[in-house]
Order: sequence, then C-alpha cells, then structure tokens
Amino acid sequence: MIPARRMANPIHRAFSAPTAGGVVLARLLAKTPPLVMGVLNVTPDSFSDGGRFFDANAAIAHARRLAAEGADIIDIGAESTRPYGDAERVPPDEERARLEPVLPEVLALGIPVSIDTMKASVAAWALDLGAAIANDVWGLQRDPDMARVVAERGTPVIVVHNRESTDPAIDIVVEVTAFFERSLDIAAGAGIPRERIVLDPGIGFGKTPEQSVACIARLDVWRRFGLPILVGASRKRFIHSVSPSDPMQRLGGSLAAHLLAVETGAAIVRVHDVAPTVQALAVAAAIRRAR
Repeated sequence: MIPARRMANPIHRAFSAPTAGGVVLARLLAKTPPLVMGVLNVTPDSFSDGGRFFDANAAIAHARRLAAEGADIIDIGAESTRPYGDAERVPPDEERARLEPVLPEVLALGIPVSIDTMKASVAAWALDLGAAIANDVWGLQRDPDMARVVAERGTPVIVVHNRESTDPAIDIVVEVTAFFERSLDIAAGAGIPRERIVLDPGIGFGKTPEQSVACIARLDVWRRFGLPILVGASRKRFIHSVSPSDPMQRLGGSLAAHLLAVETGAAIVRVHDVAPTVQALAVAAAIRRAR
C-alpha cells in the first residue's frame, strides 16, 4: 500500500519526458520534504545487496516495489560505486547493456528516475531515453564531458563529493566545501543553472567512518550554498563502526542517520529501505508538528 503522503501524483508522468528535465527538481522540491530516493543496483557486486537485482526481472520487480513503498525518485545504477575502493570498473558498453532491459521498464512506472553513473556517455544515453536526473558520484570532476551532457539536456545533476582515498588528517568539512566550490565552477562554466544542482557530501566516499559521521553532523555548513542537500547514509560502513553489523542489518543505523540529516537540512535521502524510511520520516514529522 502506498503511504498517504505519497499517493498517486499526477505530475509523475511528466517526469519521464526528456524535455521536462529543467522543471523536475523544482516540482519534486515543491512536494512535502524530505524526498525519498530509492536505490536500484543493477550490478553483481553491490556492497549493499550482494547483486540481488543484477537479473533484469529481479531489478524491474524491485523498482515496482520501491514505487509502491513511496519512493519519490528511483536511482538506478549499473556499475558499483561502492565507496571502499574495491569496486569492479566496467566499460560503458557493458554498463549500458546492463541498463537496457531495465531502464525502460523503470521509466514506465512514471516516477522520476536518476541515472547513477560517472560516465558521460552512459548519462547521455539514459537521459535521452527519459531519465530525469544525472547522479554523478564524482561531482562533474571525473569525466570532462559530464557537465556538457547535463547542460545540453537541461537536466538536474546531483554533485557528490568523492576522494580517491581516505586521509584521516584532513578537515573533511573544509575538503567537501572546496570540492563543492570546484564543482559549482565547472557547472557554471558549462552553463548548468544553479537551480538544477543538488549537493551530496558523499557519505563513505573517500572518508573514514568518523569523517562520514562528521559530514552528517555538520550538514548545515553546506546550506550556505543555497542548494538542496542529499544524504545517502543507507547501510554505509560507518554504521558498522558504531554498531558492528553486516550491510543488510544496518536499517536502524540508516534510519537514525537520515532522520538526523533531515533535522540538519537534508532535502533528499537516498535509501535502500524505502517503506521503513517513509514511515520514520512521517512519524518524525508528526512529532515535530505536535511540539
């Protein structure tokens, strides 16, 4: 059953059209925040689900489940971006081949779809097919064509902070701030309007567990950019550092992180467990209203 706050939305169908890209983010953020982005990994080596949805039929069924549970956005990726340095890189043709049987069926659900890729060619193909948002885990700083692709298609982009390796000695908040500034300069140079940009501090990416915790705790620092903030803490390893657990046993930690992220300013949370997150956010909102 679809939660009450996310009952059938008449504007969802418009999101799948490429020409609607420029208004997607504004329409999404006009809904009751925060938004819930559901994760769909069409990969054999995902850290979070162990490749459970690598099969196309399983992936499509899971996308339908995410939609039914109340996801506002479905984030689909076909190359593992696991933030621990041991992900298997795949060529663009293989990444696209994994997506080809799945993406059209997910788009047909009528919910905005973001394409999670670090390759401009894959992003271009997916956006042209109907994906509404580009989600770049290297914040426009890895593939030199990514900013151009996003600008030409007029779509929103999620700028994710990343590092090649962790460095416990750095001030992670200063590092993320500088990274965002570079990404925004790249976006401006390519002609991407600021109102189409979402910032994501990249929980787990190139960070120690302590630094990931610090990013959530200090989220308000990046509100000075005046842009929506996304937090994807779902099942991340920092939870294990606080409470030892395997990825599939980190629901409690994920909910705690996202609830506190929303309190600190997150407009979007990226999650694997949509139904529990929707419920937790609804209960938290009800309690805040009763204060």
